[in-house]
Amino acid sequence: MNSTPRILNRILTGLLGILLLALGVLLVLLAGVPAAGVWWQDWAGGVWSRWSGLLDRTRFPGRQESWLWLAAAVLLLVVIGAMVAWLAQQGKGRAGLLVAEEDPGEVPGSVRIGGGVAEQALRAALAGRPDLAGATVATYEIRGEPALKVRVQPRSGVASHLLAAEVSALVEALDAVVGKRTPVLIHISSGARSRFGRAERVR
Repeated sequence: MNSTPRILNRILTGLLGILLLALGVLLVLLAGVPAAGVWWQDWAGGVWSRWSGLLDRTRFPGRQESWLWLAAAVLLLVVIGAMVAWLAQQGKGRAGLLVAEEDPGEVPGSVRIGGGVAEQALRAALAGRPDLAGATVATYEIRGEPALKVRVQPRSGVASHLLAAEVSALVEALDAVVGKRTPVLIHISSGARSRFGRAERVR
């Protein structure tokens, strides 16, 4: 429900995985195949010779240093900036307000209800239930409108459709209190806590 760039994240994760896999295969070959070691020494020697020649040709006039190191530092700063910008995009979309409306009554004003009110109310209603291994509630902004995401982890044996109906009833009660119908996504998931929890099985 948030604006995290999931496709970009998957692409970057896939590229990193391929790079690490190739590096692992290369290390295994270097350690176990003598011919690979000979090839690596020849290849690395040629690369280092070309790199040394390039550094010699790109020195500052009258100095021993190459301007390529300065270009590498600038490139590294650009990469760091891109990584910071990428991290800043993760998890966006969270909203702080659930209701923000103007009241043109006898005494004009505005009505604002924080998303934490709905989150705490629903968490309190779901807390301590023996049929749940965990529950989280968060407020997000979708197309400029606030919405709630309720994620619950039922224990083994719990009927998902009945649990969804009960959570829907809690949300409708919250709408009645708040005075506004809020879009809600109910996410029912399973995990290790659901399968191995020690609570009694719901029948």
